[in-house]
Amino acid sequence: MRTLRLPVRPVLPVSLLALAAVAAVTGCGGGVHGTPGAAGLRDPYFPRLGNGGYDVTHYALDLGYDPDTHRLTGVADITAKAGQDLSAFNLDLDGLTVKSVTVDGKRAVVNRAAHELTIRPHDELSEGATFRTRVRYFGEPVTITDPDGSEEGWLRTADGALGLGEPTGSMAWFPGNHHPSDKATYDIKVTVPKGLKAVSNGELTSERTDAHGRSTTFTWHVGEPMASYLATVAIGTFDIDRGTTGSGLPYLTAVDPYEAEASGKVLARLPEVVDWETKTFGAYPFSSTGAIVDREGDAGYALETQNRPVFPGAPDLATLVHELAHQWYGDSVTPKSWRDMWLNEGFATYAEWLWEEDHDGDTAQESFEKEYDHPADAAVWAFPPADPPSNAHISDSPVYGRGAMVLHRIRQTIGDTKFFELLRSWPADHKYGNADTADFTAYVERRNPGKKEALAGVWKDWLYGDGKPDKPRS
Repeated sequence: MRTLRLPVRPVLPVSLLALAAVAAVTGCGGGVHGTPGAAGLRDPYFPRLGNGGYDVTHYALDLGYDPDTHRLTGVADITAKAGQDLSAFNLDLDGLTVKSVTVDGKRAVVNRAAHELTIRPHDELSEGATFRTRVRYFGEPVTITDPDGSEEGWLRTADGALGLGEPTGSMAWFPGNHHPSDKATYDIKVTVPKGLKAVSNGELTSERTDAHGRSTTFTWHVGEPMASYLATVAIGTFDIDRGTTGSGLPYLTAVDPYEAEASGKVLARLPEVVDWETKTFGAYPFSSTGAIVDREGDAGYALETQNRPVFPGAPDLATLVHELAHQWYGDSVTPKSWRDMWLNEGFATYAEWLWEEDHDGDTAQESFEKEYDHPADAAVWAFPPADPPSNAHISDSPVYGRGAMVLHRIRQTIGDTKFFELLRSWPADHKYGNADTADFTAYVERRNPGKKEALAGVWKDWLYGDGKPDKPRS
C-alpha cells in the first residue's frame, strides 16, 4: 500500500504531432454536445487519481525494455465505454514522453499537466459508445518514492526491472484509468534482450525470439478483470517452474537464481497453501496462481499482484499465506477507494491467523489476544481501520492488525458456522467487483439479522472507534 508524492512539473506543451492534427479536427468545433470527463475520481485519499466519463474494458500493452539503456517504449491500446457524451477525457501517465495518440484510428489533440493527459478526440464520443485509444510513448520510466520512503512504479533491479503499482505506480509504465474502481482485462506483451525473461500476470500465451536472436517477446493474457495497481512486469534472469496444485490449478513461479535455494522450501508449499485457502475461502477466482521472487533489496515489500504475488527475496510462509489470500480479498473483490484497504489487509492478516490455527500454531483467539495486549498508545490503536487519517497511513498497522481484530470480533459475534460461511460468500458474491466498508457491514448484517445490534457495537468500537476498545467478554 503506497502513497504518491507527485513531482512539481510545469504544464507541458501540446505535442508537435497533436498540433499538426489541430487543423484537421472538425468534430470538436461547432455543435459540441459532449463535456470533458473528470480529471480525477475524487478518491478520499488520491482525489486526482483515475478519470471520469468512461470505463476501461481492456488494455493491450506492447512494451519494449532494455536494462542497459533504461529505455522503455510502449504502445497502449485502451478499449473503453463512454459513460457520457465526451468531448474530451483524461488518462494517467507519469514521466514518459507521449509520441502520438489516436482515438478510433484518428489523430487526437493531447495536452499534458503533470501526470494528466487530456485527450480531445477528432469526433465526439456518444454515451454508451465503445472506443479505442492508442497511445505511443517512450522514455526512462520513473520510480516514485512515497512519503513513507517506499518505492513503486518502475524499479531498476540487479538484472532488469520490476513494475509495481500500489497505489499509483502503474502510471509510471502505462497510461490508463489508474483507480481501483475501474478494472479491466489485459494483454501484456514485453520484448527484452535475449537471455532475459519477462513475467507478468495471467497466462503466458507465447514466447518468441526474433530472427536475429537479439530479443525475446513474452505475451501474457489476463482474462479476468484486474485493477491496474495489481498489474506487474518483472524482467530478469528468472528460473521458471510450472505445475499444478493438488486440486488441479496451474501455477507458475519465477525466481531470481540468487534466491532459488532460500525460496525452495517455502515455494514447495505454495500448492498446499492455495488448496487450503480454496477450502477456506471458496473457489480460487483466477485461472492460475504462482509467485515472482526477485532479488532481495530490489523492492522493499511484498505485493499481491494478481495471479502471482511479488516477493523481495525469499518469502516466509506467513507472508506467502498473506499475499495469496489477497487473490480473494483485494484482487477479486477490490476496494472502491483507498479508504477501504482494511478489507484487503484485515482479511489477509486474518488468513495468517487461521493458517496458524489449522496448522498447530496459535489459535485465532490467541493471535487476537496478543494483538489486543499492545498498550493503548501502541501503533495498532493509532486510528480506526476504516478511517486512516491520510494517504500516508493506508498501510499502517491498524489497517492490518486491527482490521483482523474486527473480523475476529465478527466471528465471536455470529459464531463459527456463520463466520466461515461469510469468508466464502463475501468473495463469491462480489467476485471481480468492487466494494467498500459500508457494503461489507451491510452484507454481514443482512446475513445475520438477529445479530444486527451486536454487530453495530463491533462497527462502533472496533471498526470506526478511536483508541483501544474495552476488552470483549469471553
